Amino acid sequence: MALEFDMRFDPRHGEAVEVAENIVRVTAPNASPFTFHGTNSYIIGKRSLAVIDPGPADDSQLAALLRAIGGRPVSHIFVTHTHRDHSPLARPLAEATGATMVAEGPHRPARDVHDGEDYRLDASNDVDFHPDHALSDQEVVEGDDWALRTVLTPGHAANHAAFALEGTGILFSGDHVMGWSTTIVAPPDGSMPDYMNSLDRLLERDDSRYLPGHGGPVENPAAFVRGLRTHRKMRERAILERIVQGDRLIPEIVAAIYRDTDPRLFGAAGMSVLAHLEDLVARGAISTDGPAALTGEFRPG
Repeated sequence: MALEFDMRFDPRHGEAVEVAENIVRVTAPNASPFTFHGTNSYIIGKRSLAVIDPGPADDSQLAALLRAIGGRPVSHIFVTHTHRDHSPLARPLAEATGATMVAEGPHRPARDVHDGEDYRLDASNDVDFHPDHALSDQEVVEGDDWALRTVLTPGHAANHAAFALEGTGILFSGDHVMGWSTTIVAPPDGSMPDYMNSLDRLLERDDSRYLPGHGGPVENPAAFVRGLRTHRKMRERAILERIVQGDRLIPEIVAAIYRDTDPRLFGAAGMSVLAHLEDLVARGAISTDGPAALTGEFRPG
């Protein structure tokens, strides 16, 4: 299918919005070119609750979540990954509710950081988050009237996980798949091979609806994921073509293939290009002198 993004989304900041039976969404007021209208937090259950991705450190978001919880017990707080728009509020919410924080693990890069590498996304990483319990792939955590299965989906971040609500066909996809935009894959936090493999993992499932970390639901997820895979393969071919045509530097490639992109996102686009380039170097399709993140110059393999 052709990849089509859905920009229709009313965040209703500060409100609890019902998105499915016993699931409400509370969207944080942290809109930006990277977060769309803000980070979606989800509250699951009727009696004893689970919260997914409390969001950034924001007092108004904490107050909105506590209003939506309404004094009911919260047994678990799930975190899809440790970027600062998703995980920092987990600790304050856990202290307010007594909930157990669960996630794949603390923040880590997808590969070693090279000596001299400019770790540009370091400020976006929540290195202070440490879960009370580290989740393994396919591990199921149960509440009174819900059960969430962990589906590890590294790529956007090394510790990214999605969570499937058993018996419903709903997958909380975090930032791995979103209906409003493609996902940024930015080394060293992200890895393009990991991201593509995680898309393949989702295609092996039979989920009927994704509830992502930003924007509205993805209602036909298998077709959309196939579109994402095709889009990434087309982007890879475009990058290879630019190198064959003589481009040697990432800014040259970005200027050529992201002409219709908001210039404020050129930095992020450059990081995604780097993720493709690192993969292409590893596969021998192109070459560079030294680590791809440092040399900045690429040639046909």
